[in-house]
Amino acid sequence: MNFDTVIRGGTVVTAELSQDVDVGITNGQVVALGAGLPPGQREIDARGRLVLPGGIDSHCHIEQVSSFGILCADDFHSATVSAAFGGTTTVIPFCAQHRSDHIPEVLADYHRRAAEKAVIDYGFHLIVANPDEQTLATDLPAAIDTGIRSFKIFMTYDRMRLHDEQILDVLATARRHGALTMVHAENHGIISWLAGRMVGQGNVAPRYHAVCHTRSSEAEAFNRVIALAEVVDTPILIVHVSTIEGVSAIRAARERGVKVFAETCPQYLFLTAKDIDRGLEGAMFCCSPPPRDEAAQQACWQGLLDGTLSLYSSDHAPYRFDASGKLPKGEKTTFKEMANGVPGLELRLPLLYSYGVGSGRISINQFVQLTATRHAQIYGLGPAKGTIAVGADADIAIWDPKHRVTVDSALLHDNAGYTPYAGRELEGWPMLVMSRGEVLIDQVAAPGQINAARGRGRFLARERSDALQPAGRQIPEIAQLAAWNTPLSI
Repeated sequence: MNFDTVIRGGTVVTAELSQDVDVGITNGQVVALGAGLPPGQREIDARGRLVLPGGIDSHCHIEQVSSFGILCADDFHSATVSAAFGGTTTVIPFCAQHRSDHIPEVLADYHRRAAEKAVIDYGFHLIVANPDEQTLATDLPAAIDTGIRSFKIFMTYDRMRLHDEQILDVLATARRHGALTMVHAENHGIISWLAGRMVGQGNVAPRYHAVCHTRSSEAEAFNRVIALAEVVDTPILIVHVSTIEGVSAIRAARERGVKVFAETCPQYLFLTAKDIDRGLEGAMFCCSPPPRDEAAQQACWQGLLDGTLSLYSSDHAPYRFDASGKLPKGEKTTFKEMANGVPGLELRLPLLYSYGVGSGRISINQFVQLTATRHAQIYGLGPAKGTIAVGADADIAIWDPKHRVTVDSALLHDNAGYTPYAGRELEGWPMLVMSRGEVLIDQVAAPGQINAARGRGRFLARERSDALQPAGRQIPEIAQLAAWNTPLSI
């Protein structure tokens, strides 16, 4: 057999096993795995290195206008270049509908932006802020038919949040058409009530952002949206879990058979509320929900280990530390006015590798599962993405487990201009990154350079995954309604 490329001598890692085999690649796909493969037109020496599936980041904000009307710092080019340097080869960002937006129009615009600039493959989620009849009956089903099989809703933010009845409408549409609903779950009333009092008392520094987004606001919203999903009997995915109480609520729901998935992010494993308490500089660390404390970090680690939390995503939300992003009113900016979000797309994998695999908290196979394989399984990207197997796309990152890096924003490739992880010493780094068999980055042969044309990334129309099947259980009252021949029209 003739190969375009052979990766030779490395340890190939999937979510299931690690093995010392060669990887044969032809026409952008893995076509052979085995020892002593015949030569390829290109030979890549991976001795002493780990050959991993390219990461999938299923929660990142790219070229998106926030509810405050602020455009995030990264467009599709800078974000996907940054992702590739960090070992990620697929992203699923959010196409956002705001209250007055028409979904076909925002989708067409987002497709155009991505097609012109992305250097790696991508899919879309839809943010739904106006679940009116046109959206629910026509626009969402049409988007789902094009392979956009997930959408996100908010339980907080004045300009984005949905009320419980609207959430039920969206969940029913998701069930009917085979889509997954992602939920930003925080209690809006608690946050708004506290924030009003903090500002009224002159407590406007970034640290009060964390004070207002209480742990109880997360736990209450989790329990409420889980109950709503249970009524409709449709799967949900709760994003950016940050608290002990939140992890416990998800674990309890899963134990009683509710089909709820969840993720956590670097900021909840590696930052705490102390980072926000730095005066105005604390704005660099402000995101929603905010980082908590060491005990919450441990709860999130445990959730990843026992499967309560299925995914590890970046929630990359890059805003510059100036008037265009974090500080629209300069030094007079209050915590209510600054853009929420932190950059993390490029460092997502190196952070988890160094603090997870390197410290012995997780295995290398769990690393692959949390950063690639489960994303593909839950979001309908498999079997082409998320693993190294015959027939899969040759999306591969070759890691040097001993390569040391001191984090500095000057080394990164996003447009935020800062990183909340500056100064950290990391061990383990992606040295060569391939997308569909094309070497985009080779840190040995061409350090710091990317070999990828704007627009080479492809849109991924996703399939309905097994994760989207209802759990097959309803609360007793709904079962009684069905028995009375008056089933809910969902």
